[in-house]
Formats: sequence, structure tokens, C-alpha cells
Amino acid sequence: MEQHRAVIIGAGIGGLTAAVALHRRGWHTTVLERATDLAPVGAGISLAPNAQRALDAIGLGDRVRELAAWQGDGGVRTPAGRWLARTHADAAAARFGGPLVLLHHATLIEILTSALPEGAVRTRTAVAVTDPGDDRRPARLAVTDTDGAGATEREAELVVAADGIHSATRRTLFPDHPGPRYSGSTGWRAVVPAPIRPFVPHETWGAGKLWGSHPLKDGRVYAYAMAVAPAGDRAPDDEKAELLRLFGGWHHPVPEILAGLAADRILRHDVHHMPDPLPDFHRGRVALLGDAAHAMMPSLGQGGNQAVEDAVVLAHRAGSAPDFLPGRALPAYTADRLPRTTAMVRKAARTGAVTMLSARPAVALRSALVHTASRFGPGLVLRGFDGICDWRPPTPYRSTEDTAGPA
Repeated sequence: MEQHRAVIIGAGIGGLTAAVALHRRGWHTTVLERATDLAPVGAGISLAPNAQRALDAIGLGDRVRELAAWQGDGGVRTPAGRWLARTHADAAAARFGGPLVLLHHATLIEILTSALPEGAVRTRTAVAVTDPGDDRRPARLAVTDTDGAGATEREAELVVAADGIHSATRRTLFPDHPGPRYSGSTGWRAVVPAPIRPFVPHETWGAGKLWGSHPLKDGRVYAYAMAVAPAGDRAPDDEKAELLRLFGGWHHPVPEILAGLAADRILRHDVHHMPDPLPDFHRGRVALLGDAAHAMMPSLGQGGNQAVEDAVVLAHRAGSAPDFLPGRALPAYTADRLPRTTAMVRKAARTGAVTMLSARPAVALRSALVHTASRFGPGLVLRGFDGICDWRPPTPYRSTEDTAGPA
């Protein structure tokens, strides 16, 4: 076995961040991804100051901010357009030490992959953990080329399982865990050309429905929506027609954005989360991160942010490759991350339940409470993100390289 090898299963944001962070600490990192490519059809990702600090620790924060749009000016509205609460970017940046930013998912993937050596990411590759290993022996993997080649066996000193909410690695390591549950809501995401008229960024809460519109730096708009629906429910015709039915009568800019949607560029996924925490985020030499470890509802906008945090903390605990002690490093990673992310999953579930209220009396009461709270200024609303957005990576966070720039 080649020494000091880390294999990352999954080339999403968490997996790629882990690969970069470990590479900077002297690990030989290989990312194995089942999909045929890394470019999502159309999705944005919001990065709060906590995730940006984690990216700063591996030298990529400035590049992200350079390519991202600042968020924060906007607020919460009703479907008729009435403002319930206004938010201000300057207030958020002052409270949490930095801005909230938005960029296209594909842009972040490109930033991360550009910081890895050529050939470090392999697509069309399925991976199964056959032995998690222990302090004395490496982990063992069955690696299969999904184009038809047979399985080969690989060993690794460290395996990072970032294989998503339906993680096969999690099921292997924790077969008795119930896994993710359906939240009761389905979601849509799309990136569309700018609407005809300018608009203020917003999230709009209706009865069992939610819509968000936020501009990207290049002028396009990232739009997302959620609605209460049975698991597995799909539109009888196409998803654009379904969105028009649900949101077509809402305030500007929703109709203009819907008009610009291409039906074949809309992502729809049922929203699952993991309200039952795992007992640990590791077994042997295998560590779970991101949705594989702690899938949460999107109501706090922290799913991808927590995956980035996981990756940087894992690399910090793993340390430089020659000094890696799995029996110490991975329990410390679990101790660092499991309590924080468990609390986040639960808070996201509570917030999601409020935003997706369906009964009209409850919706009216929610609107009244949000509007009343907003009258006390942005500080009261922002207080709900204390302990989330003000997180900082472990210090000192040192790289084994002379520079924090891309490798």
C-alpha cells in the first residue's frame, strides 16, 4: 500500500473540501465519485461566515468571496408581497465578522478541484467499504468502474465518506441506524436569467409553501421553492407547470422568474433529514461527513456550510500524514462535530416546521410574530444564528505547505 493515502468517497462540496484540506497537510488524496461529471444542472449555495472561515483556513476563502454575490439585504415576505421582516447585509457582517455570500454550486466545485493535483478526482467510480480497518491495519475498499470494469481492491490509511444523504458507507458502518426520514416537504432549485425588473432578494412564506429569489454575481438568479407534499409525489406534466400552479400568483419577481425557467433545468428532490443522530461519525479508519453524517433540513441554510466545517476539522484532527493516529484523531473528530451538528439538525427541523406551516390560523400567527420581532431591529432576527455563523476553525490551523494558495 502507498503510505499516507486518503480516499474520499464523493466529490461534493464536503468531500472536495476534505481532499484539499488533507492534501495541504501532506496526504496523498484521491476523490472517487460515482457520477459521470461534477457539474450540477442548476443550484446555488449560500456560504455563511462560519464556512468562509473554514475555507480561509485552507487558502480558498478570498477566491470564493471574489466570485460570489454578497447577501443580506432583503427579508421575508408574504405571497402578496408584504414585508414581514427586513434584513441588512451590514448588520449581519458586523455581528458575525463577515458577509453571507452566494455563488453557483459549479463555481465552488471548480474552486475546490483547482486546488487539487491533476488526476486527484476520478468520476464514474463506485466504492464500497469492505473493512473499516483499525489502529493496526488499513481500511479496505472495493472500487468499481461504473463503465463496466470489474472491482479492484484498494487500501487506505484514511477513508472519508462524503457520499451523501443516502450514504452506502453509513449503512455499512451503522446498519442498525434508521437513516434519513422524509421531512414532509419537497423542494425545487433552478438558476435562471435575470427577471425583466430589478427586485430585492427575499424569501416568501405561504401556507405550506416557500419561495426564495437571490441574484448571483453574474446577473442570473438562484431560485428555490418548497411545498408540503407526499413523499415521491411528482408533477403530472412537468415541474415548471407544477411551480406555476403553486407560485404563479405570488408577488414580483416570482412570475418573471417562473417565465424564464426551462422545464428541463429544474431540480426537484424530496427533503430528507436525520433527526436521529449517529452514535459516532467514524468507525476504524473511516470518517463520515456532511449529509452522510448529519443531513438537515435547508431552513438554516447550513447543510453545505456544516460539511465544509466537518472537512476542515477532520483534516485538523488527522494532522500531518506521517503522524496520523486513527484511534486518537477520529474519536476527537466525532467529539468536535457530533454535538454541534446534532444541535443544528434539530434547530433546522424546528425552523423548517415553522416555515412550512399550512393551517391558515397558524400562518397568520406566524406572520404576526415575525413582523413584531422585526420591529426590534435586525439584531433580534440575527440572534438566532449566534453560535452558528460566528464559529471559527481550530487554531492554530497550519498547512504543511509554505503557501495557503492553491496546490
